[in-house]
Amino acid sequence: MTIAPMIETDRLLLREPVLADWPGFAQLMTSDRAAHMGGPYSIANAWGVFCHGIALWRLFGVGNLSIVLRESGRCIGQVEINQGPRFPEPELGWQLDSAAEGRGYAFEAAVAMRDWACRVRGLETLVSYIGPENVRSIRLAERLGATLDAHARPQDPGDLVYRHAQPEATV
Repeated sequence: MTIAPMIETDRLLLREPVLADWPGFAQLMTSDRAAHMGGPYSIANAWGVFCHGIALWRLFGVGNLSIVLRESGRCIGQVEINQGPRFPEPELGWQLDSAAEGRGYAFEAAVAMRDWACRVRGLETLVSYIGPENVRSIRLAERLGATLDAHARPQDPGDLVYRHAQPEATV
């Protein structure tokens, strides 16, 4: 039974993760790129992260969606709303294969997920927890219209917390 939504944009399909997405996710999460996402992880811990995003759909009605290029059907990453005891507030997050960077895919996926979470799920606030060294994600959060919230509680010590505006408040 599918609980996760399917969200379409001009170039992307955001859909429930499937087992075929696991090898690419594992490669990303065990690489040095995962340093910005709490890693790099062992294969066992990467599997736990993969399954966590799927389980969130049943527990909270939010979770991970795979980012798939509509033209080729290739999975290039994930976008998610994280919630639960590990997250002080619902978080909008993203991970993208390095080969897909620089084409606006993460922005397109994050806008679609943010808008869905606010409009369909009724979330009144979303944040992104970003390490201060993760300049690309900081730029993306700012491009999404998020602003630094120095008073918000971070997920991990040292994280910056970027607060997202409601979709109708963005340009």
